[in-house]
Amino acid sequence: MASSWLILALLPALCLGTLPSSHAARAFFVFGDSLVDNGNNNYLVTAARADSPPYGIDTPDHRATGRFSNGKNVPDIISEHLGAEPVLPYLSPELDGDKMLVGANFASAGVGILNDTGIQFANVIHISKQLLYFQQYQKRLSSLIGAEQTARLVHGSLVLITLGGNDFVNNYYLVPYSARSREFSLPDYINYILSEYRQILTRLYDLGARRVLVQGVGPIGCVPAELALHSLDGSCDRELQRAAEMYNPRLMALLEELNARYGVRLRDGHPGVLRPGPLQRHGALHHGVQPLRRPRHLRVLGRLPPHGARQPPHRAAVHVRIHRLHRAHEPQHRPRRRPPQGADAHMMIYLIDPTPASSVFVHRPIDQPAAVMFVSD
Repeated sequence: MASSWLILALLPALCLGTLPSSHAARAFFVFGDSLVDNGNNNYLVTAARADSPPYGIDTPDHRATGRFSNGKNVPDIISEHLGAEPVLPYLSPELDGDKMLVGANFASAGVGILNDTGIQFANVIHISKQLLYFQQYQKRLSSLIGAEQTARLVHGSLVLITLGGNDFVNNYYLVPYSARSREFSLPDYINYILSEYRQILTRLYDLGARRVLVQGVGPIGCVPAELALHSLDGSCDRELQRAAEMYNPRLMALLEELNARYGVRLRDGHPGVLRPGPLQRHGALHHGVQPLRRPRHLRVLGRLPPHGARQPPHRAAVHVRIHRLHRAHEPQHRPRRRPPQGADAHMMIYLIDPTPASSVFVHRPIDQPAAVMFVSD
């Protein structure tokens, strides 16, 4: 399940508010797991559903919406910055007619890179099926606006894909001596799932995707489910943390390889957004953010920053909380470099950095675009 601080850590890299007006109507497609599922699983007979409290407790009517969060999720925020309404789940009967022009969300909670990930949930939309639905979507849209206009819409769209975490939590480490852990050592397993991920991303390219945001695996040993099941003192699972730390650099290497193949070489999101220096997980907060005591007897949704940083009021609207946590206070926290131009004929693959350190998500401004997110004509 998505932890709230992980979503906050991603948001600065997703700022699209300064895109030219010509990009305001860009279509948006979402693939992946519970971090980005916005309701597809509500239409399935599955154990992986977000249709009851505490999900949705911060929505206007305090009802669950199928999102694995207290309110909005990352795709909702991206849609806002694209100047569009949130994309609908592909399985929603409301996704028809003009609403298809906005895009679609194919994500399904519980899935992973491998099709045998999440089998314990009985019925989910594995990534291979999500890609089939994407192909089906294009056929449906072609019947409305024609094949040429459909290809143009998909070619100019933004694609977000979030996979990987469940391949560890709900597969390799699901039970002691799982089938995959007996088959592979951890390094070999990571190589295996990344070889499968390469095929998935290549298939996205074949289906017309040219701007693809690839989310890395966050600190999966610290997600609420792991803390509730395996932690007596609130500490994170070291083995899961080790898996994420091994996986992300290899994922970046894969993206560099694919970018080189398709003609675009991109940097990660740190240059031009943060000052150079070692990653700091402890230390004083930036001025303007007052520290509060860490809650000690209350289980919260997600893990608090290591130093017990400022926690906004629980009932404040989610976008208000986000803005409180992300403000640009100094010029050096703003992007300085112009991203690559004129790459429309190529596939752009980005890595969204999931680093959880509070110094990252407190200092990186939400009202400024990160270099990693620029999309050009």
